[in-house]
Amino acid sequence: MSEFKRRSFLKAGVAAAVAGASMSYGSFAIGGAKKKVVVVGGGTAGATAAKYIRMADSSVDVTIIEANKEYYTCYMSNEVIGGVRSLDSIKFGYTGLKQHGVNIVHDMVTGIDAGKKVVKTAGGQSFSYDRCIVAPGIDFKWDTIEGYDAKVAENTPHAWKAGAQTATLRKQLEAMPDGGTFIIAPPPNPFRCPPGPGERISQVAHYFKNHKPKSKILAFDPKGKFSKFGLFKGGWDRHYGFDSSKMAGGFIDYTLKDGVVAYDAASKTVTTQSGNKIKGDVVNIIPAQKAGNIAATAGLTNDKSWSPVHGNTFESTMHKNIHVIGDSCIGKPLPKSGYAANSEAKVCAAAVVALLNGKDAPHPAYVNTCYSIIAPGDGISVAMVYDYDPKAGKIIKVKGSGGLTPGKFDAALREREQQYAYSWYNNITADIFK
Repeated sequence: MSEFKRRSFLKAGVAAAVAGASMSYGSFAIGGAKKKVVVVGGGTAGATAAKYIRMADSSVDVTIIEANKEYYTCYMSNEVIGGVRSLDSIKFGYTGLKQHGVNIVHDMVTGIDAGKKVVKTAGGQSFSYDRCIVAPGIDFKWDTIEGYDAKVAENTPHAWKAGAQTATLRKQLEAMPDGGTFIIAPPPNPFRCPPGPGERISQVAHYFKNHKPKSKILAFDPKGKFSKFGLFKGGWDRHYGFDSSKMAGGFIDYTLKDGVVAYDAASKTVTTQSGNKIKGDVVNIIPAQKAGNIAATAGLTNDKSWSPVHGNTFESTMHKNIHVIGDSCIGKPLPKSGYAANSEAKVCAAAVVALLNGKDAPHPAYVNTCYSIIAPGDGISVAMVYDYDPKAGKIIKVKGSGGLTPGKFDAALREREQQYAYSWYNNITADIFK
């Protein structure tokens, strides 16, 4: 099947999956005694699950507990760092969810008692539940890079949770002198948004090209390759003077299999696995990642610090009546992405509504698309449709459903990919928060 046909099939598959999910909800929309669902975390996954449960069954009392009053999407945040869009353009509130009847509580969850089915908060509140959905996103393994911790990250931002650190990194790049060095340290697998570091490098390179043409980007990656590897390299060759055969040139030098292992904040100097010490003017360290801390506190993580789940419902394999969705869960082969989190949340919502009403969870379907912008007019994407194999008890890829932007550059196609990316962003954020 050609790339064009596969991509067309994917779009049709996504439309069918969304339509099917919407129609399936109607059979559960019944009244009766109040059933309670508590959602821990109001990001992409948590907000989607809360909204879709209420849409499916308005008799369910749904409460989101989220510490922050506003949510900043990580997807499209690299365009803020590159100066293409404002921080406010990726900010969303919870008014729309309230209009769907979702209770919003701004507090920090400190514990989940799986036996008593109670969620407790730092503010001293307790919330009972019939089903709990845990969607805390990611946290960081601070002990993996010597000298780098949460405190240091305030001034040497990872910006892998969008918001204040996104703005900090942007301001640092603006203040950096022309001819300065930007160091970026991508994390090891698995981590949130696999194409994210490549896109961030692209956005910064575009900013340097137009405003600081003497500057340099040095990347030190512990991995041997990264998501959309060939497409990013081709784009860097095309726009930024990069030579992909040498992994260097123009604005970008990219070193593989030599990640950052230590950082001296006073001198802004990184030490790599090979022992090299390099000083930067602006340093962006993205540490190894794990499930959000509350998942570990609640006993929902394994020895790899991620949450194992049953793929057809996202119910935890460790505690009954608790579901884990989004970046914290082990949803392979689904990546840790915004679209995957949205898709997982819809599957989880349908399952929760069914189970609360004494029915079997419906057979799930999942989708994912990851867009990246290399330069204005040069967008790329990778996409896939997924199914659930009940015999194997796991999520599987649907053969022939995947799509990847062709490597051969086509200006019209790449321009459309960028417009698809913006359209996708507008649609998914409306789907989540409105």
